[in-house]
Amino acid sequence: MIIIGELINSTRKKIKKAIDEQDVKYIQDLALKQEEAGADYIDVNAGAYVHDEAKHLVWLVEKVQEVVTKPLALDSPDPKALDAAMKVHKGVPLINSISAEKERYDQIIPLLKDSGTPVVALCMSDEGMPETADDRLEVAKKLLDDLDKDGVKLTDVYLDPLIKPVSVNGEYGPQALDAIERIASLGTGAHITSGLSNISFGLPHRALLNQAFIVLAMGRGMDSAIVDPLDKKKMSLVKAAEVILNLDPYAMNYLKAARADKLV
Repeated sequence: MIIIGELINSTRKKIKKAIDEQDVKYIQDLALKQEEAGADYIDVNAGAYVHDEAKHLVWLVEKVQEVVTKPLALDSPDPKALDAAMKVHKGVPLINSISAEKERYDQIIPLLKDSGTPVVALCMSDEGMPETADDRLEVAKKLLDDLDKDGVKLTDVYLDPLIKPVSVNGEYGPQALDAIERIASLGTGAHITSGLSNISFGLPHRALLNQAFIVLAMGRGMDSAIVDPLDKKKMSLVKAAEVILNLDPYAMNYLKAARADKLV
């Protein structure tokens, strides 16, 4: 399971305050905690700064990479901010994100063509957010076809079927799970990720719903998630699910986590 740590996001009040005050220690401590908890990528987002996003995203990249060894997920729909951040990022980042919306696709794809940079691809088109599993599958197919034609390896694509809150419509849970399974069944080698916590929006005890959903989604073929890696119960469930799904041969990762007292 590829974990993308979601916590350094400028839409969160504490993160916005830390960026405003150039609180390097706060940002770096949070990045380190996510890496130590098992994040494979550390997401950095400066989208709250509408007029100077690039400057703040570059600052986040530079400060976070001073202390972590994992690559970063550069979280922005703005090609100028992404380009600036890519130029200072050490190693290969993950771009978060592109979509099938023509304007957004055309703006982001030049950064990806033949670059070997992996990318989160949102299953959203000019028709809007998809409602059904069928709709998500069709957008996913278009994205895979277009990205392949534009020189992006499908194994570098992280398809996001766009999770909607079950508090709005109870069918959104089953629809998301069906979409994950059908996209996985395409067998293209593309990853499937999600902003997983959207499933619980508007409901109490959100962590519980997120924990349940990640296990169910893994069983349908999701192999990545944009989550809070500091949720020890959720990370423990991921390790346990990997064993049950035979994704952790001889339970080696599970045993390693147990010895390090990382399971609950």
